[in-house]
Amino acid sequence: MVVMKMKFPFEKRVKLAQGLWLLSWSATVAGAMTFTLGCLLKTELRRRSEVMENGDIHVVPNTLMIVGLASLGINYFASKICQDALEAGRFPRWKNFLKPYFAISCFFTVLMLLAVIMSYAMKGSLESSLKGGLKNGIRFYKDTDTPGRCFQKQTIDRLQLEFKCCGNSDYRDWFEVQWISNRYLDFSSKEVKDRIKSNVDGRYLVDGVPFSCCNPSSPRPCIQYQLTNDSAHYNYEYQTEELNIYLRGCREALVNYYMGLMNTIGAGVLSVLVLQASVLVSLRFLQTAMEAVEGKENTEIETEGYLLEKSVKDTFMEFINPVLKFFMLTNQVEEGTTAAGETPAATA
Repeated sequence: MVVMKMKFPFEKRVKLAQGLWLLSWSATVAGAMTFTLGCLLKTELRRRSEVMENGDIHVVPNTLMIVGLASLGINYFASKICQDALEAGRFPRWKNFLKPYFAISCFFTVLMLLAVIMSYAMKGSLESSLKGGLKNGIRFYKDTDTPGRCFQKQTIDRLQLEFKCCGNSDYRDWFEVQWISNRYLDFSSKEVKDRIKSNVDGRYLVDGVPFSCCNPSSPRPCIQYQLTNDSAHYNYEYQTEELNIYLRGCREALVNYYMGLMNTIGAGVLSVLVLQASVLVSLRFLQTAMEAVEGKENTEIETEGYLLEKSVKDTFMEFINPVLKFFMLTNQVEEGTTAAGETPAATA
């Protein structure tokens, strides 16, 4: 059963070829834009790589860059095919090339669709990556003299100032780690000794946060230390006071930032996907309409164009059967090789 059959007189074929030429070049520009968006997202993710635990989230920008480059090549060839469709005798040279061309184009179009889906579905993976990365970042905040961690403090401070956040989940995360380096502690002080002894791991824990957690919009001078001690500050109530530090955790802030970026990129790539699909559908109509006038492209002949010669199921099986036969043949060869190798041993 033919799918989406349409009649194409000579003028309509010419207009289809001309319109498709413009559409293919538009899709080429869109492919370059997709590649650029992938590079932009990858750059943004790499900027925060020190507070991310794994690289799984780089799948999205990597996929966008691959399909962007593929789109450049696919649509460039589409424009060349359209040009040859308007010149007598030149379109048939693409006849053997078009079938694999459509297969490759459909593969990268589906890959682009997966990139769009992943850009909306990466929240869980992103949050998990940031959770572990920020936890380690806060834990190693004090290690300014340790090779490989020298800039961890600077990274966390810049992050908290830029995104107006504090800690991993919230500011209380700083209460659970020793974020003040031992080199800045006076071990002859009774207070320092008592705090270290009161902790099982021998760490100096305080109910305070780094200066980068301070909110400059607060009218009150920043209270960094003894945040939970009402008597340590004048006219201060821990439970009711609107703290003059950032209350939002950095994980939430970064997830919101990256998901906003990914969702925006996803919407842009989705529009590119629609454009790419339009190119493939139009090119398919042009191909089938031109096959009936092979060698007589400029004659006033009405032809029929269609999207699929058979049903969707039959067309899919036509493409998948050679692949299945290839794998079956490979398995038979491997089984035959194994059997041949076992025969001498059995005889012995």
